[in-house]
Amino acid sequence: MKRGDFVYVLIVILIGYLFGCMHGSQLVSKLKKVDIKNTGVKNSGASNTTILLGWKYGILVALIDIFKATLSILFVLYILNDQGITGETQTLLVYINALFIIIGHNYPVTMKFSGGKGTASLVGVLLAIDWKIAVIGIVILLLFTFTTDYLVVGVLFMYFSFLVTTYYFFGIEPAMVVVLLSVMCIMKHMENYKRIITKEETRISSMFRKES
Repeated sequence: MKRGDFVYVLIVILIGYLFGCMHGSQLVSKLKKVDIKNTGVKNSGASNTTILLGWKYGILVALIDIFKATLSILFVLYILNDQGITGETQTLLVYINALFIIIGHNYPVTMKFSGGKGTASLVGVLLAIDWKIAVIGIVILLLFTFTTDYLVVGVLFMYFSFLVTTYYFFGIEPAMVVVLLSVMCIMKHMENYKRIITKEETRISSMFRKES
């Protein structure tokens, strides 16, 4: 990356963080008058929304969090293409944008830096980056989630597939960004892993029994 490109690094960081701060759970919380963040498993993501309000509202939150990430990357691509920035530099900037979308989702200024865990937003990132990476990642997510009955297991393997496919298609620098994302994912889900060990983690099958 050239020295002059660092201004674009700042731009994609700012765009990613601001898009990441827009939480679907905040909108649903106001609509249903439920404090999603501080109820249930105390997480402001789609999975906790499903536990508290049912799969319909969980899907709504997931869709908002997915497409805010997709829109952020598409916006960044529009800017970079307009400025003639393509190739490896563009790819790395897109991955940096993706990193800060997840950071914004997990640590939003709008929620006192205590947000979700970024799973739905990562799906949106995959969809925007490359359809092949998205298909592989989503298949892996669904396979391991429904095989183990734990969403957190599927999420972990989705990040691993994202790392492998990124390295295969785009090389080491974007893959290093995914390493940072994966570390953040593991840290954010540490309590989930502990609950799996103690058999207290909510199973995916139980989430979808709730209809309202």
